[in-house]
Amino acid sequence: MAPESKNVLVTGGAGYIASHVAFSLLERGYRPVLLDNLSRGHRDVVDRALGLPVIVADTRDRAALDAVFAAESFVAVMHFAAFMEVGESVADPLKFYENNVHGTVTLLQAMKAAGVSRFVFSSTAATYGMPERVPIPEEHPQVPLNPYGRTKLVVEHILAESERAFGLQSVILRYFNAAGAHPNGLLGEDHQPETHLVPLVLDAAMGRRPSIRIFGDDYDTPDGTCLRDYIHVCDLADAHVLGLEYLCNGGKSDVFNLGNGRGFSVREVIAAAARVTGKSIPVEMAGRREGDSPALVGSGEKAKRILGWSPRYAALDTIVEHAWNWHKKRHA
Repeated sequence: MAPESKNVLVTGGAGYIASHVAFSLLERGYRPVLLDNLSRGHRDVVDRALGLPVIVADTRDRAALDAVFAAESFVAVMHFAAFMEVGESVADPLKFYENNVHGTVTLLQAMKAAGVSRFVFSSTAATYGMPERVPIPEEHPQVPLNPYGRTKLVVEHILAESERAFGLQSVILRYFNAAGAHPNGLLGEDHQPETHLVPLVLDAAMGRRPSIRIFGDDYDTPDGTCLRDYIHVCDLADAHVLGLEYLCNGGKSDVFNLGNGRGFSVREVIAAAARVTGKSIPVEMAGRREGDSPALVGSGEKAKRILGWSPRYAALDTIVEHAWNWHKKRHA
């Protein structure tokens, strides 16, 4: 019998998290094949850091997907191609359903036709909505507060129904706040527009923006600002590879949170950035944003127990330091 392919199709492969996953796949002996429409990904980053080509195609383009699956065999697909900005999803929900849901359905149809039956899905803690308890376990009710979270939840339901219908095996990874950058400084976060706290704070430290805005300081938290669970992007990447190997070893479809189990407040992130950069970071106070939860913290115990996941970079200062090293190179 011929050995199983080591090719892994990575959609959205020129994006922030997917490029780190591709790096981890290479380290583990896999061959990531990157597909991205480059509407938000960075081909220059993956070319320089990974030396990998990017197949420029959209997950909604069935003919292009069929051509990819016809050209090579794949052990699995890892799916990251999605719009993710919450505010944009509220302003233009149809755009998000078209891309995030229709794109996934088209991809699954192409996979089914090609006989590829393993799927690792980049989901989100946004499917939970307002938490009833923290740390949030996988069985927590899912009541998303915005179209972005709802598109991810719809895909989760599609994956469960696809398993019942034609045997698709999937690992769904719901993660909290991805942050940081690869320690080698060649891969990191660069969204346009940027909405994530750590790079926004580093922008303020670098002088690329006048200040960092804090939305509400009267929450029922230790310092009044929101708590979030920050996960180093390399730890997320490790979990994706472990999820792939779990499926390859016969594991059943399952869902895993990726969280450190503790939260850091907005003020704590700003203080960490000041320590790491050695710079004063101007702060501007603003009112609460609608839909912001006081605390979003996830339990990663199931992933640790079943996948053998063990985060390497849980310390906030380490996460910020790696992000800062990348930020200086990218935006100097």
